[in-house]
Amino acid sequence: MIETTSLATPVGTLHLGVRSGRLCLLELSDERRFRRRLARSGEPTEPARSPAARDIADALRRYFAGDLQALDAIDADPLGGTPFQRRVWQALRSIPVGTTVSYATLARRIEAPKAVRAVGAANGANPVPIVLPCHRVIGADGSLTGYGGGLPTKRWLLAHEGVALPAR
Repeated sequence: MIETTSLATPVGTLHLGVRSGRLCLLELSDERRFRRRLARSGEPTEPARSPAARDIADALRRYFAGDLQALDAIDADPLGGTPFQRRVWQALRSIPVGTTVSYATLARRIEAPKAVRAVGAANGANPVPIVLPCHRVIGADGSLTGYGGGLPTKRWLLAHEGVALPAR
């Protein structure tokens, strides 16, 4: 069973899916995409009622209010993914708040230095953005490359975390 809820944030409405007390899906603003992803999972859904779902929403509220370490309290178990994607998603958790890494650096960290493009694709397929901080992955030249929530959202999240960004 996946519990669902929504949360208003400075970057738009977050749609959350919580399974067995762990965040399994987070969609930025696009509720139809969120519902399609839930339907593809084949798991039944219900409105969030558990203390765990409330705690996850509260941690996200604290993050957006300035408690940047609040994300660390959220246990995540991403919906779907290949073993390779799951390795990339797990590695995202090791990128500290206020820092960025390149796709190449992330590929080296998972001991797949030649898989830079595959790391980028896995990053783009991340079902739990923000909590598994794919927004902290940037181009080797320091550029803000693609982000499922849009580059303005990526820029906002990085600035919120204190990352010095290049002028637009």
